[in-house]
Amino acid sequence: MFNHIAYNPEILSGKPHIAGTRLSIEFILELFASGANKDEVLKAYPQLTAEAVEESLKYAAQSVKNEVLLDVKVGA
Repeated sequence: MFNHIAYNPEILSGKPHIAGTRLSIEFILELFASGANKDEVLKAYPQLTAEAVEESLKYAAQSVKNEVLLDVKVGA
């Protein structure tokens, strides 16, 4: 499903990253959150492809979709 996403405990302590780079999915998201657009990201990081950037956003969306938050009160 994700051809451009890799995991390796030797790279970025196993964080998901774009294959062939040391650019984490988290970092790509931070770029977009800080206001960068896809063209700016691709210009700043020429080792990336448009497909890899788009896939990193899809991966992040899928990860959040599966996230479950629990509201637990712990008594003393």
